[in-house]
Amino acid sequence: MQSISHGKSSGLATVSGLISGCLVHTTLVAFGVSVLIKKNDYLFLIIKLFGAAYLLYLAYKVFKSDGSLHFKSGHVPKKTVLQLFKQGFLMNVLNPKVSLFFLALFPGFLFSTTLSDVTQFYVLGFLFMAVSFIIFSSIAILAGTISIYIQQHKHIGRYLKWLQIVVFVGIAVFILFSKK
Repeated sequence: MQSISHGKSSGLATVSGLISGCLVHTTLVAFGVSVLIKKNDYLFLIIKLFGAAYLLYLAYKVFKSDGSLHFKSGHVPKKTVLQLFKQGFLMNVLNPKVSLFFLALFPGFLFSTTLSDVTQFYVLGFLFMAVSFIIFSSIAILAGTISIYIQQHKHIGRYLKWLQIVVFVGIAVFILFSKK
């Protein structure tokens, strides 16, 4: 919305804040919470079940939606780049869904028996941040073009709806079958 209303730099400032917030979640998983989860099979199972259930709930909500996309910019106040960065950072850090996502998903992707878990969590965190930055930045840069295309092709919402459902269900299944 910032890109559509105030240009690419506003959108990219928000994206940078959002991505920077992932460092907090990565650190929590790498140092604090991951140790508790690793030592407690029941806690790991509860987080895994809760994470998968939440993703299935999101898939259900998307399924029940009509799939239409609405672009109502309304009045989006102009903010400085620093204000937008802070807003993005706080939105990410204070979002419990991001923490849950990191807690439920990252342990299933540990990839080495020789590297420490902390190192592996940071590798995963930085990979997630890099991919997210590319995707979110692309959206911020192309926001105007994308919104025009979507408004001209109303059926695209249906495809995006089903793509979301498949992704949510796929990640939920992965979480359910992942091992500690």
